[in-house]
Amino acid sequence: MSDAWPWAYDPDAEHVVGGLPEEVVAEVERLARQLAALGRDALEAGRGPRPGSLRLLDFFGGFGLLAFLPLERAEVIVITQVTWAG
Repeated sequence: MSDAWPWAYDPDAEHVVGGLPEEVVAEVERLARQLAALGRDALEAGRGPRPGSLRLLDFFGGFGLLAFLPLERAEVIVITQVTWAG
């Protein structure tokens, strides 16, 4: 049995990563899969005010910022925003 959780964009991929370069979307989805593989441990991944709250994760050397919610009750990682400065 796997402890991995599924992941999803909220509200949808077009809203969160629409218009971003393909390589950025690929990296976001790679990170989402890694966070999902952490399962419950994703509650403390990245940075944020407290475990389980909105978490932030830098990527591509700080040119990207991924905001996600690890929802413990639903056992899902929700990608809510991606900021790209590249």
